[in-house]
Amino acid sequence: MKDGVHHRRILAIQEALRDLQTVDGWLFYDFRGSDPLAYRVLLLDQTRHVTRRWYYWIPATGDPVKLLHRIEPHVLDELPGQVRYYVSWEQQRLLLASLLRGQRELAMQYSPLNAVPYLSRVDAGTIELIRSFGLEVTTSADLVQRFEAVWTDEQLESHRYAVDRLRHFVDDAFAHVAYCLHHERLLTEYDLQQFILSRIRDAGLTTSSPPIAAVDAHSADPHYTPSESGSSPITRDNLVLIDLWAKRTFPGAVYGDITWTGYTAKQVPVRHRMIFDYVRRGRDRALAFVQKQVLDRRFPCGWEVDEICRKTIQETGYGNFFIHRTGHSIGEEVHGNGANIDNLETQDGRRLIPHTCFSIEPGIYLPGEFGIRSELDVYISEQEAVVYGLPLQTEIVPIL
Repeated sequence: MKDGVHHRRILAIQEALRDLQTVDGWLFYDFRGSDPLAYRVLLLDQTRHVTRRWYYWIPATGDPVKLLHRIEPHVLDELPGQVRYYVSWEQQRLLLASLLRGQRELAMQYSPLNAVPYLSRVDAGTIELIRSFGLEVTTSADLVQRFEAVWTDEQLESHRYAVDRLRHFVDDAFAHVAYCLHHERLLTEYDLQQFILSRIRDAGLTTSSPPIAAVDAHSADPHYTPSESGSSPITRDNLVLIDLWAKRTFPGAVYGDITWTGYTAKQVPVRHRMIFDYVRRGRDRALAFVQKQVLDRRFPCGWEVDEICRKTIQETGYGNFFIHRTGHSIGEEVHGNGANIDNLETQDGRRLIPHTCFSIEPGIYLPGEFGIRSELDVYISEQEAVVYGLPLQTEIVPIL
């Protein structure tokens, strides 16, 4: 008897396929780890040694079918279904055509025109092969989101814990900057980064990479990373941006991810306050749009939320300085596999669905001067869109 966890997952996938009503099934394909999403959705070990192509066909109704090379007959042992083996490339094509005979349309990890590159895991040649059988290939984007981005109650609680801790770390970080300035102790961006990292570890959290700590012109680089040598000192009258993300250490835990800005003086300059207000306005209008849509039981696409935020900032005259998407999916990885808040780098046509989470983090970046980003995380339930890790930032924090 197959593993009950995997059997339940296949039944859930078939239920999702029937709910979708647009495809006959979902075809998974991998060659030497080319599709990590397949391993995640099917609950397979991503570290296993696989050197040959495998296929796993899940019809909306009926038994799944595995197509495996005889040299690796056990790579999908935990999954239910019939098994067919090939050795030569001719056999592979004949058997693949045979197991798909009678189907019309199937889903694969494919994105038309590569609109969502995070999903585009199946190579063009394989898509051509499937189409040569007279079949239509459609994107599995919404299916992947359903199995990769939807949280359990335990995952939601892990997010709440993580983002609450991160909020405390922001306060700790700004207090540490103030202490060092008052006592005339040298503090660099790298030092501040390591201070935050130590707080993350002491709280029993983990992170995929160290946080961002950026001063003045460095804050105008959205992905600036301070290095141990050559990082800027933090002095008086500096804009300080910190972007930090972390999660709990148990399997299945999900991330929190927030960004705050402070200024090392008792008074924040007028221009800095103005830019922050423009960013905050875009952030809050995007959040209000999502909250109203969900309250009305309408779940918008990622690109629609980006448009609300981006147009708000464009109206200020600083649209050309908002150079990245509005937000990203959040899950077990800080950049998850659900819908992104994006109509700039991609046009993400996936809908935001219940029990998923994403960031809203607009920014205005003035090269050679400073950059402002304000980031919060939004969790969508069946009836509301909620932000944890309160209070939200409403103005640049005067650090001294």
